[in-house]
Amino acid sequence: MKAKRQKKILELIQTQTISTQEEVAEALRKEGFNVTQATVSRDIKELGLIKVSIGNDQSKYALPTEVTVSERRLKFMIKEFVLKYDYSENIIVLKTPPGTAQAVASVIDNAQWEEVIGTVAGDDTILLVVKPVTSVKKVLQKINSYMD
Repeated sequence: MKAKRQKKILELIQTQTISTQEEVAEALRKEGFNVTQATVSRDIKELGLIKVSIGNDQSKYALPTEVTVSERRLKFMIKEFVLKYDYSENIIVLKTPPGTAQAVASVIDNAQWEEVIGTVAGDDTILLVVKPVTSVKKVLQKINSYMD
């Protein structure tokens, strides 16, 4: 029953704007699940759901992987923290001030650029793995446009 209920919660948050645990509980009840707010609270925690802003001081539940980075935040992070970059074949190396590489890499990961298949961040260096190699120029143009 728990697995079915949690699967239904995931379905509900992907198809509806649900902002509170009570709204989750009410939606589940409409689907035939007899739940309490405490049960919903545990399910939300186990599923790792987070609240994301949807504008106008409103938020909704989402999976962490659903979080998309705003263009403004992406531009800010790249402009403020990417000091320089270079590339070789399908690897782009971004240099940042010490302690900021992981934050910048996280924003790039969450931007879900289709050409970037992954990032690896250290303290002040980020490796972007690009696929196919012919897309490196496109990714560099994106980065450069954010740095202007």
